[in-house]
Amino acid sequence: MSQAGLDIETSDIKERIETLVREHFSGNDGVRAHGATRIPLAVPTFGWEEVWEGIESLLSANVTMADKVREFEGLFAQYLGARHAIMVNSGSSANLLALSILTNPATDSHIRPGDEIITPAVTWATTVFPIINCGALPVLVDVDLKTFNLDADKIEEAITEKTRAIMVVHLLGNPCDMNRVLEIAKAHNLLVIEDACEAHGAEINGRKVGSLGDLATFSFYFSHHITTIEGGMIVTNDDGYAEQARSIRSFGWIRDLKDAHKVAAEHSDIDPRFLFVNPGYNLRPTEIQGAFGIHQIKKLDGFIEIRRDNARFWTEHLAEYSDLLWAHEERPGTRHVWFGYPLMVRPDAPFTRKQIVDFLEDRGVETRPIMAGNFADQPVMRLLPYRKVGNLPNSTLVMRNAFLFGNHAGIGQEEREAVLDYIRTFIKQTCGPKC
Repeated sequence: MSQAGLDIETSDIKERIETLVREHFSGNDGVRAHGATRIPLAVPTFGWEEVWEGIESLLSANVTMADKVREFEGLFAQYLGARHAIMVNSGSSANLLALSILTNPATDSHIRPGDEIITPAVTWATTVFPIINCGALPVLVDVDLKTFNLDADKIEEAITEKTRAIMVVHLLGNPCDMNRVLEIAKAHNLLVIEDACEAHGAEINGRKVGSLGDLATFSFYFSHHITTIEGGMIVTNDDGYAEQARSIRSFGWIRDLKDAHKVAAEHSDIDPRFLFVNPGYNLRPTEIQGAFGIHQIKKLDGFIEIRRDNARFWTEHLAEYSDLLWAHEERPGTRHVWFGYPLMVRPDAPFTRKQIVDFLEDRGVETRPIMAGNFADQPVMRLLPYRKVGNLPNSTLVMRNAFLFGNHAGIGQEEREAVLDYIRTFIKQTCGPKC
């Protein structure tokens, strides 16, 4: 067969595959239909566009980091209003990369071994571990019970002569008090890292979180607001940090640097394809992840509005139980994007978290604790260096009394009414007329 004939046959095969993918997702935008008995913590948010874009990459054999990753990086930076977005293989890697930049000897006034980084006690493991991995000391600070975020009023008492940075976490999509954090950071000459892995599209006074600090991180894991299956992003407005991110992400070589030719000319005796200027890792994403991202980002605001509608419904109707359950608050001037819907059983309630969680789980409502709870109480911390500020009473209460259930684009009126009905039924059966 001639080359022209092969090209036509290949084109026909691709068209048939695309048609089959469309048919597979026909009538389903990637989010499961409402009305299922089970209400999971997360559902797929992708549809035929993402899958077909990924298949195209596979068929072309162009599967390692290339043009689709770069396109998604550009779209994500534009969405946030940031100068640079550098994609990696996970949100965990994004945190590791951010800390590696700030502790890199090539960074001016870099963080040195033993320097301290303030971070909230209620967080996920991959906020704390990279701080330690990079030789710094995590300083765990208590949280505010209204938001489960770092209590900005407790930051200054955590600052010592060794403090170099504050790593905030916009927990569950609820923006931290960044105005206060940035004010404190400026007064004490501290760096600010935003862990926004659960906060895609969250805002403070119209500005997206992730565009406010020196560096920020995002996750595109399956359960997050948008997904690239696995994947993450590091965001910065600093050109130097962005160049370091591109180098450290890929072994520390120069291939993705803007001044690669200049560096190569200075070291003309070394093959420029294998010229290393930084210690680095292999944190690169694949083209398939980039393929998913360029379609997912276009759907993000729609997904967020579904989450916000669900949260408004639950917040309004659960207000009658405010003497038993604490719900999150959306602070004035912010846009909460609700990665899950958190509740906390008040200490004086006539039931425990375990009781209400078991009741919901038995009825198909999947639940989770609030991340890793008070991380100082995790047994792994016996093996690691850290410091905590005070006894962290609020963080302990969150760990013991709070939980979340799913809030995502697969939940509509039927599901949210079912969850509300289960909670009402539980409270009625448990408390009786006295509630």
